Amino acid sequence: MRIIKPEASSMVESVAWDAEGKRVAWDGERGTVRYVGTVPPTTGAWLGVEWDNPERGKHDGRHEGVQYFTCRHPTGGSFIRPQKASFGVTYLVAMRQRYEVDLGAITGEQLKISTRTVEMIGFEAVSEKQKVANVTAVSLRCCEVSGPGPENEIREMTPNVLSLDLSGNLLCCWEDVAGITRQLQCLQELRLGENRLRLPADPHSLAPAFASLKVLELKGSAMSWSEVLQCAPMWPFLEELYVNDNCITELQKPVSVLHSLTVLDLSRNPIADGSEILKIADLPRLEKLNLAETGLSSLQFSDVGPGGKTAMFPALKILSLDDNKISEWSVVNELEKLASLQQLSCHRNPLMGAERDSQTARQLLIASIGQLEVLNKSQVTSEERKGAELDYCKMFGTKWLESGGHRDSEQNRPSAKFTEEHPRFQFLIQKYGAPEDGELKRQKPFALKNQLLNITFVCPDMADRTPVQKKLPDSMTVQKVKGLLHRMLKVTDSELRLTYTSSKMEGREIEIDNDLKPLQFYSVEDGDTVLVRWS
Repeated sequence: MRIIKPEASSMVESVAWDAEGKRVAWDGERGTVRYVGTVPPTTGAWLGVEWDNPERGKHDGRHEGVQYFTCRHPTGGSFIRPQKASFGVTYLVAMRQRYEVDLGAITGEQLKISTRTVEMIGFEAVSEKQKVANVTAVSLRCCEVSGPGPENEIREMTPNVLSLDLSGNLLCCWEDVAGITRQLQCLQELRLGENRLRLPADPHSLAPAFASLKVLELKGSAMSWSEVLQCAPMWPFLEELYVNDNCITELQKPVSVLHSLTVLDLSRNPIADGSEILKIADLPRLEKLNLAETGLSSLQFSDVGPGGKTAMFPALKILSLDDNKISEWSVVNELEKLASLQQLSCHRNPLMGAERDSQTARQLLIASIGQLEVLNKSQVTSEERKGAELDYCKMFGTKWLESGGHRDSEQNRPSAKFTEEHPRFQFLIQKYGAPEDGELKRQKPFALKNQLLNITFVCPDMADRTPVQKKLPDSMTVQKVKGLLHRMLKVTDSELRLTYTSSKMEGREIEIDNDLKPLQFYSVEDGDTVLVRWS
């Protein structure tokens, strides 16, 4: 099937022949002109448009058996009359429309581009021109901006812009973007999401236009990672890059580009294969990586064995793995290999639902990754870590012994399989000591109604705190009691020390000193008082 090329005729003389490749807007939708010319048997000129939203189109550029243009999506294209299309306005026109005609409406407006929020400065006591000149944050989102306009007028009109939002506009190429940014010498943050930008012919030549740029957002721009890397020479000092919601399915190693990145957002891209992530593992300064909703189910750092620290992602502190397909704890063990990891988010993965409850899953994650300070946006306290690690030793102590583990260090030889599955276990028993046999046994089922204890909790060193009464099962471990007290008393980082008194042993305080033991181990009975102290 042949693709028709436009031919000059009187019917299309009024249509700019360079419109092919330009961006247009019509009826609230944006698209790219792929064809300019006639469409027999109709008369007059038509624009063949590939729409950003494929649901807006009707076909793939074919009409009555003739292929006039091609689209990525089979329903992404349609024909419209030229007079219906808007080819957009210049940056300056959009600025005047937004900041002069309706300037009062934006006073105090906030624009959030990256991790910072910039507030529009005051305009009350200066002239209209000065008001625009003093703006440091400009938002022209969805204002149909298609180009810079006359040379140097942007520099004169808005010389102090630090943050610029041009997302959802009609920019068609990086050369047009550079025509705007080269006149904004202070520009540090730029949003270009939901544009469709042709690759630059010579990206290095455009680098001076982005010399001060630190933050760039390209959300929903239909870019592949290969295209990102082809553009990257334009951004020599970029620190934060947001390329979420694109069509990135595979990655390539950045060579001599992006090495200044500290933040990278790849979320909502269908990457899926964990081995692809390793291709960006050499980014030397990357501290924050967002891989949410990428379809990941596995991840492996094969340069080191269990218990070792990988050389990959050397600076990575914050990792988001929310809404993926991770179902194996082996992936968590791999995360323990990341030398700098401090914050992890992994909401809504099958792994989190595999345990009896979310709290158990959280404890296992904390015990498995020794350096975690924040998990799922919640601080990991020293008390919580201790409890999680002690519980972990209790939970897997029997398997450790069965695999060749031993309380005598000279005879302690757990199998390679156990070490692979529990790489921190040896460290934990060195830290806390091996759990005793009684601690490894499962608690016997109990009749809840017969085992609830009425306990009064008292803080003897805090006279202003009112005693609290709680009903607790006698099989509840000391660790979980402490967790309850931390929440109830709003004590976070302090180490709790518990004792109890009984009417049967007046004048005597009995120490409750083993977090793995249940209350019944200490013979705590109904009506007893637990004294809570901390430092």
